[in-house]
Amino acid sequence: MTDAHETAADTALRTTGGGPPDEDVPANGLPTPLLVPREGVPPVVATEDALDEVIAAFAAGRGPVAVDAERASGYRYGQRAYLVQLRREGAGTALIDPVGCPDLSRLGAALDGTEWILHAATQDLPCLREIGMLPTSLFDTELAGRLAGFPRVGLGAMVESVLGYALEKGHSAVDWSTRPLPEPWLRYAALDVELLVDLRDALEKELDRQGKLEWGLQEFHAIASAPPAPPRKDPWRRTSGMHKVRRRRQMAVVRELWTARDAVAQRRDVSPGKVLSDAAIVEAALAVPVNVQALSALPGFGHRMGRRQLEQWQAAVDRARALPDAQLPQPGAAAAGPPPPRAWADKDPIAAARLSAARTSVSALAEQLHLPQENLITPDTVRRVCWEPPVDGDVATALRGYGARPWQVDLVTPLLAKAMRATA
Repeated sequence: MTDAHETAADTALRTTGGGPPDEDVPANGLPTPLLVPREGVPPVVATEDALDEVIAAFAAGRGPVAVDAERASGYRYGQRAYLVQLRREGAGTALIDPVGCPDLSRLGAALDGTEWILHAATQDLPCLREIGMLPTSLFDTELAGRLAGFPRVGLGAMVESVLGYALEKGHSAVDWSTRPLPEPWLRYAALDVELLVDLRDALEKELDRQGKLEWGLQEFHAIASAPPAPPRKDPWRRTSGMHKVRRRRQMAVVRELWTARDAVAQRRDVSPGKVLSDAAIVEAALAVPVNVQALSALPGFGHRMGRRQLEQWQAAVDRARALPDAQLPQPGAAAAGPPPPRAWADKDPIAAARLSAARTSVSALAEQLHLPQENLITPDTVRRVCWEPPVDGDVATALRGYGARPWQVDLVTPLLAKAMRATA
């Protein structure tokens, strides 16, 4: 029975018993290489008839389903899935081609109510949502590893340290839009879900041993129930090197070139960086060239670029040059929320002291609990509460308003409340 004066943090420290156990390494000190799926590499499902068979098999399967997706980041426009891998007891492994089968909503419906196991779920859920697949509940093995205090949480590292197997990870950055997909790539993809169920079960036991299982369940529920992220406002402002661009006319050049590049990339279905680099966009913005000749002299617009392409980019620059001042973008569109912490000492010294005290306490507790500080509570949430403390002193309600889960509220509220009192 817990002492009446014991805080949530004390309870957590008493029950966790530290970080993850010693790595389970075979007697020879080396992990066992996992080279081939236990049933071999299945054929790629690319027709509706083959998909019907997979749906029937997975609907009849038992237990949770391991799910993964491969994208073509850096090669194709957007973040669509080009291969979906699944594994379930009683159904085996399936490799599905979303190009041949672009609508997997029937498969998603067949798995309704089944727990999905994903590694780094937030990376794959957007592209799975696009093809009609969305879990009602999930278990994220990467996040579970973070909560359990593992220092390395990549899939290969987790499988090796928890299960004692070494996965081949040589094809993670290939162009998954390639057709047909080479057999070594398919083998790699199948192995990515081969041990996810085993990893999930081992991590559940470890979280339970540390007294953190409820934390994980709350985190997984938050991910599964989160709505789609809204489109980013002014995405051109995220152009790499944008910090060099100071004047509004130059910002307009970035905006016009970014927009023109995005249209070309979408039409050609290639990564925008393959159409025109961010560095080239920034060079053109800084120079604001008056004609094609001046543009072609800039880095990124050299002799390999054809006249037609140069004219296309110069037209974007000319549109920016012709804009009236009233239509130029404003510098540094302020993000919602508090200013950067480096400015707090000048703007509000008391808030700066609050933030310093809160950060120190949160960091110390995260270290004691053997988990990353950002998983205990997001730095943005700490900043927001410290910049505008609740007028009624109700820190817990403020934390919930910023999306903190109950376990985070229980642990962090006393820390932030103390920081508020110390700087009142």
